[in-house]
Amino acid sequence: MIQIHIKKSEHGNIIGFHVSGHAGFSPHGTDVVCAGVSALVINCINSVEQFTDTRFDLSQNESAGVIDFTCKTPVDDKAMLLIRSMLFGIKEIENTYGNEYVTLHE
Repeated sequence: MIQIHIKKSEHGNIIGFHVSGHAGFSPHGTDVVCAGVSALVINCINSVEQFTDTRFDLSQNESAGVIDFTCKTPVDDKAMLLIRSMLFGIKEIENTYGNEYVTLHE
């Protein structure tokens, strides 16, 4: 199962996310749930880097299916919109395929 944990500041603002695991929806290389979540997450990170002034820390372990993304404050409005858009997409995948494959912890 893929688990996405939302990171929040002490004031309750979203500042990042931690993604771990593999969906297990279908065999490796054909898993549409894993591909969908991966595409949303990687696109979000790349878009924050390319289109915003927000800086961040990123660590990843591809074989373990782990991505840890933390914005350095302040998080600008464009970065926040991109992160919220990614979370919306992940929530839709969770609603469509079930939380036994992907779970968003808000």
